[in-house]
Amino acid sequence: MCPVWAERGVCGGGWKCKWIKSHMREVDVPSEDQLAEGYRKELQLVVDEEKQKEYLANAGTTGDMKNEISAEVKKFLMHRKFPYEKSDVFLKYLDDASGEKPQKEPINGEEEKKDNNAAYKETPLKPSEKRRLHISANTPLLAPLTTTGNLPFRRLCTTLGASVTYSEMAMSIPLIKGEKSEWALVRAHKSEEHFGVQISAKKPWEALKAAEVLAHYCPSLNLIDMNSGCPIDLVYRSGGGAALLDQQAKLSKMLRGMSYVSGEIPITVKIRTGCTDKYPLAKKLIRRLIDESDVAAITLHGRSRQQRYSREADWGYIAECSSLIKKLKEEKENAMDTSADDKEKSEPRRLVPYFIGNGDCFSHEDYYKAVEECHVDSVLLARGALIKPWVFEEIHAKQYLDKSANERLAMVEQFAKYGLDCWGSDEMGVNNTRRFLCEYLSFTHRYVPVGLLEVLPPRIQDRPPRFRGRNELETLLASDNYRDWVKISEMFLGKVSEDFKFVPKHKSNSYDAVDAEG
Repeated sequence: MCPVWAERGVCGGGWKCKWIKSHMREVDVPSEDQLAEGYRKELQLVVDEEKQKEYLANAGTTGDMKNEISAEVKKFLMHRKFPYEKSDVFLKYLDDASGEKPQKEPINGEEEKKDNNAAYKETPLKPSEKRRLHISANTPLLAPLTTTGNLPFRRLCTTLGASVTYSEMAMSIPLIKGEKSEWALVRAHKSEEHFGVQISAKKPWEALKAAEVLAHYCPSLNLIDMNSGCPIDLVYRSGGGAALLDQQAKLSKMLRGMSYVSGEIPITVKIRTGCTDKYPLAKKLIRRLIDESDVAAITLHGRSRQQRYSREADWGYIAECSSLIKKLKEEKENAMDTSADDKEKSEPRRLVPYFIGNGDCFSHEDYYKAVEECHVDSVLLARGALIKPWVFEEIHAKQYLDKSANERLAMVEQFAKYGLDCWGSDEMGVNNTRRFLCEYLSFTHRYVPVGLLEVLPPRIQDRPPRFRGRNELETLLASDNYRDWVKISEMFLGKVSEDFKFVPKHKSNSYDAVDAEG
């Protein structure tokens, strides 16, 4: 049975669908040959009108997906026809501020009046006036994850309790150019109520123009996040990602400009402790961001760029940064000594950004320890969610959930259905779904059932030996052999060709460093 047709009543794959027999029928039609008599056999696609009506009623006028732009808009961007009015204004301001302004000739009163009218600029929104962020101790966040943080995986995590989701990291220049592959990362499902887009940029004009075009074509975004912590060599050497940690003045200008052009959409930033282990600089950067930029939230990954994902995250340093933010907040409150500031005092969250911790969160114990002892507002979950997607359920329930092998297999099936719904049920869509499903399994196989552990809580850096599960299915799900992952995919996506091979992008089956953004 085609899962897309079963849900929607119609399959977009049409005759190319791998499960075409489930929505195809043979009918008798009058023969078109005048010399021949009777009827001839003909195949027709079947549309279940009742299911289709029900699906459309639930999907609403905008459908299941959001943040989709048309081919015409992409072509419009490709030909550089988008008027970056706000970006141009702020970039001109930066140029003027960096050098001496040219001396103007004296003008009369009437010309001065016209000049002032033309020079009027819309006042930018303060962080407190922008869209409210849904961040609290009760809202665990799913980190932006390259490759693995795709739409089907985010949908799965949303059903399991993820409150805020992020896109995979999108590069600014391809977004500005309207490249199809990059705009595909921005797509989200309507179930992702609080969805943000993470971008990477190395220069102010890239960041500003990407933020402006996102705000224009995706006005429902909950936030736009600047990734200033990406450790990938290609990004770092180009001057983006973690390289911005050593260029704090430029980063501050970029964030301030993004806030200016983004309208109601809040701007957030993700950073690391520093570029090297010996010289942590997050405290200095946080103080500067609070004083100079208009960010609504700061996410700190408790590792340096040099450290990548090896060794444990430094939550002690995250706690120190949290104490610094609390101190800066108190200083701002003490500085507000006028009656006009009473409203701001009653809403202290407007004074400083939200502070989010990131690194090694693998259970509800890790989560609430971070919130209660390190005093972060929330925690961003990355590899913990990849290995154990139901960690969000555990956080809400405040207890360990020993998922059976059948329950875990049901999540795999759900991922496959979401993948076919996203990429289609034709050969290309099935291949895409299978590849990303195997990427998903390359992480989930590392999960060791709670019922088999001798010591709690489990640590994400632990390397357990191979083990035999409580049944054959549990053993299969724990296999680190990619052939077994392909075998699991065949349960829901059909047989693969004999020459099919899968090499996990992140090599998590050997517990290597993960080149993800979380």
